Amino acid sequence: MSAQLRAVGAMSPLARRTTVRAVRHYHQLPTGGIQRAELAARSFRRSLQFPSNAYHNAVIVRNASFARLLPKLAVKFIRIPALFGGLAIGTVGWIQYQAIQVSNSAQEMYGNMMNTVTSTATTVWGSAKDIAEQTKKGWDNTKDQFEMPEWLGQIMRGEGEAGSGKRSSGGQGGPEPPKQSRVGAAAVAGASAAAYGYDQSDENDERTPEEVSKDDHMMYVTKRMIEIRNLLQKVGQSNTVTLPSIVVIGSQSSGKSSVLEAIVGHEFLPKGSNMITRRPIELTLVNDPEARTDYGEFPDLGLSKVTDFTLIQKTLTELNQSVPESLCVTDDPIRLIIHSPRIPDLSLIDLPGYIQVAGENQPRELKRKISELCDKYIRGPNIILAISAADTDLANSTALQASRRVDPRGERTIGVITKMDLVDPDKGVAILTDRQYPLRLGYVGVISKLPSQTGSLFRRETSNLLAGISRNEKAFFNSYPSEFGPESGVNTGTMTLRKKLMQVLEHQMSSKLQETTESIQRELEETTYQFKVQYNEQPMSAEAYLAASLDDFKHQFHEYTSSFGRAQLQGLLKSALDQKVLDQLAARYWNRPVEDLAIAPHEPDTIADLPKADPNSPYWHRQLDTAASGLSRLGVGRLAATVAASTVQSNIDKLLDKSSFSKHPSARRVISEAASTVLADRSYATSDGIEISIKPYKFDPDIQPNEWNQGREHVVGLLQTELDQCQAAMKSLENSVGGRKKLKEVISFVDKARKGDIVVEGDHPSGAGGFSSALLARGREAVFLRDRADIINMRIQAAKSRKCKTLDNKYYCPEVFLDAVATKLAQTAVLFLNVEMLNDFYARFPREVESKLREHMAAGGLERFAREDPKVRRHLDLIHRKELLELVLAKIEDLHRFGGGSGGGAAAGMGLRAGAREAGQAGKRSGRRFF
Repeated sequence: MSAQLRAVGAMSPLARRTTVRAVRHYHQLPTGGIQRAELAARSFRRSLQFPSNAYHNAVIVRNASFARLLPKLAVKFIRIPALFGGLAIGTVGWIQYQAIQVSNSAQEMYGNMMNTVTSTATTVWGSAKDIAEQTKKGWDNTKDQFEMPEWLGQIMRGEGEAGSGKRSSGGQGGPEPPKQSRVGAAAVAGASAAAYGYDQSDENDERTPEEVSKDDHMMYVTKRMIEIRNLLQKVGQSNTVTLPSIVVIGSQSSGKSSVLEAIVGHEFLPKGSNMITRRPIELTLVNDPEARTDYGEFPDLGLSKVTDFTLIQKTLTELNQSVPESLCVTDDPIRLIIHSPRIPDLSLIDLPGYIQVAGENQPRELKRKISELCDKYIRGPNIILAISAADTDLANSTALQASRRVDPRGERTIGVITKMDLVDPDKGVAILTDRQYPLRLGYVGVISKLPSQTGSLFRRETSNLLAGISRNEKAFFNSYPSEFGPESGVNTGTMTLRKKLMQVLEHQMSSKLQETTESIQRELEETTYQFKVQYNEQPMSAEAYLAASLDDFKHQFHEYTSSFGRAQLQGLLKSALDQKVLDQLAARYWNRPVEDLAIAPHEPDTIADLPKADPNSPYWHRQLDTAASGLSRLGVGRLAATVAASTVQSNIDKLLDKSSFSKHPSARRVISEAASTVLADRSYATSDGIEISIKPYKFDPDIQPNEWNQGREHVVGLLQTELDQCQAAMKSLENSVGGRKKLKEVISFVDKARKGDIVVEGDHPSGAGGFSSALLARGREAVFLRDRADIINMRIQAAKSRKCKTLDNKYYCPEVFLDAVATKLAQTAVLFLNVEMLNDFYARFPREVESKLREHMAAGGLERFAREDPKVRRHLDLIHRKELLELVLAKIEDLHRFGGGSGGGAAAGMGLRAGAREAGQAGKRSGRRFF
């Protein structure tokens, strides 16, 4: 066999692949098929050894043709001189010789190749046949020696039948169990020994193979039921849809934490003299055969695979201490999942310990709060693990008193008696066989705390904690065989408690599974009905909602881009420049420029003198040139970029307010910031380019006659708007001071003071002339508005006059000239602004939005985004609830199919299948389909 394997190893890759395929094919063929394959192989070898003579005959024919050609050539060359004839004959003879040599070489090479192929094929086929026979023989021997549990054998046989297209032998024609169930069952096969703790203690596993198979089956069912229970917790909103957990209750210092740590095999619970446990700890133990080391997970905190149990203990302590002193306890649970190949699958809930009297720094109602919190969890169908110390009277056990209130018959309560080594054996037996407080699930006595001299040794190696506890318990209980021996009828030891917890939890879950299945069917029926009525069975997901919202916003943005272009930009920029024109008119013409009076005190300084002024007056020439220069040099590029960016940003914000993103503040902020980023990226380059493009107009603005006429028409409207604003402000002042009459009195007093008819010494806080200081301030404002309105009205009439019809009189009509310059600047700037900023923004903004949203939606942001909308959140919650209920039913159906195990598992499986049939009939009676 080894020589054959070495021969196969020395083959080429092609030969090895051929051998492997031959072995597989040989192994899968029946007896007749193997014989037919051997006959075909022998026929193939004969064909290789005796190849066809076609090639050989072809070569001989070629030789014969040359031999027949030689005499004819000799006769023809007689007419040629002997020299050429002899040369030709020699040449042809040499060619014939070379052809014969080539023919012989080809025949020899072909024969060698056939021999090589024949020998190689024979060797490969023989080696493949021998390997297949040895493999088949070895598998038969292994299969004869291997003994597997009956239920596992049924699964393996079921898998084979499914692969061959056959149905099970039950005759029902139902579907086979899912492949995941068979894999899970194989994974837990034999895992009950580690879960019970036999591999960590000196105790021998004396179970029979049938008992091992039954326990492995129980572990698998329990694991799947705990998964179902965790899913049902996510469903929520219904107390009927639930499966039991084991709730641990007990008074402080009763050894409750030590019992839990002994079950887990690690010290991980908070320790301290004061009240440490202030929140329920929902502890899920997962038997994970593939886990190389024990680790814990806090799913609500995002902490996974924490292998340091000291860190787990510290985290639990900090989470409990986060509860304020004023509350002391809360029902907000801490969820902890522990994975290990050496623990059973259990669902435990650790609650704060009962107290008798509240401390000085604790609220008076603390005792009541703890009792109410525990009563909330120990209701049915949960299993109660009532912890009591052996050195206290059971009549004073707070845990048993609480359990009797909700479970008077003791059907859901397991009594755990700790500190058994602190009482006499006779008293310990009396406690464990107590008849005054009988429990159907019985009592278990444990010594869950190691002695101080050995505890430190085992705490250094936490994986040996259970081994140390088991050794200590065994030494103590074996010392009193008459009281705690096998014949005494009492349950003792942490390993016994582990077994009981697994068995009771599996039994309770199985008994409640039928009721739970029916409840889930009703819940799913109602959820499906609501989904159809409210949403017409329309699917919804966070991704789809984001895509729809983004598409809707992009559609609105596309409509905006088609409605906002160069014309709109020019109008906005012209409006901004109009305000700058008014500022220049007010500074140079309408107001009294003090600096000009200091330079030329004898020049006219009021706009009223302009129509009668000399056309060559250097004062008015200087005023117009200064105003035009100030308009063109005020930073038109920056103004244009700012106006465009602020307008586009404002419009984007308006689009967001009308879109579905208005309900999502964070996403709305991201999109708004994306617009701001794109606009700011081009702002500086755009403003710089605009300044370069308008540079010629800073020195000599070339105004055409048509531009002058357009400016004349436009400035009249601009001045009229300014006049209307002054009149509106005057009306507002009249209302604020108590009417027009009162305002006129104040204006009259201010005019007299300005003319010097009334002398007012300083600004007295109490006012002057019988008017308060606030009223006088409004009067001065009214005088300013009156004078400004008079000036604007006068300039409107001037702009409409015949003198302002021609460009030659620009110094008499500064308003028209400055308006024409502003229009020129706006038209030039908007060309550059449209290309460099607006079109670039339209192209880049959608891509920037997608990029920013992708970053924002990472790490769970997508789900949070969708749930910010109340309607979408309700839609998603309903779909999520429906999917969870369907998943739970699928897992329950998996258990129904798997319920064909041995022993107790078979009975449980019968109960599960009965529950499934009843639930299915109930679903048919409902008249609704929900699958």
